[in-house]
Amino acid sequence: MNQQTPSFVSHIDSYVYHAFQGITGRMVAVQTVRGTVTGLLKSVMPDHIVVESGGSPFFIRTQQIIWVIPRG
Repeated sequence: MNQQTPSFVSHIDSYVYHAFQGITGRMVAVQTVRGTVTGLLKSVMPDHIVVESGGSPFFIRTQQIIWVIPRG
C-alpha cells in the first residue's frame, strides 16, 4: 500500500493565536485580503477565527488576515 503525503502545509502563528484568544468576546474590525469584517469575535482556532457580523458567522483563515483592531 502506497501512503500519500498531503499536498498542503498548515502554518500556525502561535503569537497571533494567543493574541486573538485575549480579545475573544470583544468587537473587532478585521481586514482581510477580500475586505473588512466588523463584528463580535466569537471563537479562535489555530487556523481561523469566527466573527459574528449582522447575525451571521464569518469564518476567517488567519493566513488571510492583514490587520485587526479591537473595539470597545
